[in-house]
Amino acid sequence: MRVWTRRRLLTSAATAVSAAGLAATTSLPARATAGAARPGTGDIADALRALPGLRLIEERQDAEPGYRHFVLGLRQPVDHRNPAAGTFEQRLTLLHTAADRPMVLTTTGYHAVLSPWRSEPTTLLGANQLQVEHRYFGTSRPAGTDYAHLTIRQAADDHHRVVRLFRRLYPGAWISTGSSKGGTATVYHRRFHPQDMDGTVVYSAPNNVDDRDDSAYLRFLETVGTPTGREAVKSAQRRLLLKRAGMVARYKAWATARNDTFRIIGSADQAFEIAVLRVLFMFWQRGSAADVATIPGPEATADELYTWLDDTAGLPFYADTAARRYVPYWYQIGTQLGYGDVPTDHLADLIRHSGGIEARNFVPRDIPMTFDTAAMPDIDRWVRRRGSRLLFVNGTQDPSVAEYFDPGGRDSRVLWVPGGNHNIEIANLSPADRASAQDMLNRWAGEGTS
Repeated sequence: MRVWTRRRLLTSAATAVSAAGLAATTSLPARATAGAARPGTGDIADALRALPGLRLIEERQDAEPGYRHFVLGLRQPVDHRNPAAGTFEQRLTLLHTAADRPMVLTTTGYHAVLSPWRSEPTTLLGANQLQVEHRYFGTSRPAGTDYAHLTIRQAADDHHRVVRLFRRLYPGAWISTGSSKGGTATVYHRRFHPQDMDGTVVYSAPNNVDDRDDSAYLRFLETVGTPTGREAVKSAQRRLLLKRAGMVARYKAWATARNDTFRIIGSADQAFEIAVLRVLFMFWQRGSAADVATIPGPEATADELYTWLDDTAGLPFYADTAARRYVPYWYQIGTQLGYGDVPTDHLADLIRHSGGIEARNFVPRDIPMTFDTAAMPDIDRWVRRRGSRLLFVNGTQDPSVAEYFDPGGRDSRVLWVPGGNHNIEIANLSPADRASAQDMLNRWAGEGTS
């Protein structure tokens, strides 16, 4: 599946709600409040409407048996340290089954998914699920074009307020989870509010501790898979750039037919080159050993090469319609999260544009970006020294985890899926590791052991 389509969501607009509930939710108790409305004492929809600062936008009639599916809006501070900075409405989704079941808190790290999907921990535990749309994505956007409050601490504080509010209705065990960027957001929440959760399951989360040192990513991409597979990807990259003129013309024609443009990145030519550079990373992140056979060889037509590039790197992702939706992502990459690099020596004579795959290429130039070199070392240090009740699940073939989280606190583990890529689950682990992960999850949730 193409990278740029993996996080699509419905973009129905949420109307503004009063900020009157903000002060009421600021001082909510960490656990259930005496006398608070609970699902067990009435209809869950009524209980939700009674929560201060929360708006029930819609109950969707698409949940599987045993669940009810709600789209919600929560009034949040733009700046948790400065109430005068104003508020915005953060979109949430709730899959409710029963107040006495555990709650799983999840995020994609991007836009909310409005289908009634259940994360793996939710399914394994038969739990409720609360999804938080990341601030500045989807409809969860503060007014204006200022991204200054798009930080890992502000997002962690968003999650903290969500937990404090919803514990009124769900006083049992809380488990957090996320994959990829959603996984990193889950870790950041635990770092700043470690007692909010009884346990955390994180999948395929990158840990770019020092953005100035990308050697781990470069080594990984020079050793992943087989020599034959690596050479096949690199050869395809060269052929794509050697056929640049025709490829870019086709790319431009595609954009023109859809009234799309390349103003953010700068040109179709630069967008095409970035896609070619990223394909080396994206192929190994999403592919498998079986996919090596699908790489276009020396006899491949221009059409076959173009289609493969599109399928692997997602060409629409670099045109403005899609790129605009991910400006917040690249802003985070360029200010705190950091990003890996890819080998380019084999393409040096064919590269035309400076900056390569740097985040600055994906963020409009009128948005200032200054990198915070202390942010990720702080997170990594906490995970290594104090991170408890953390389970990290990674794939051995995934370049995203060339640098990975390594927790040193109690009741924490890193488990690896042999040959796994970015799309892995507990279900893909070896039988012994799968049983261990299930036992950890059950223990945290107070469910006993399997």
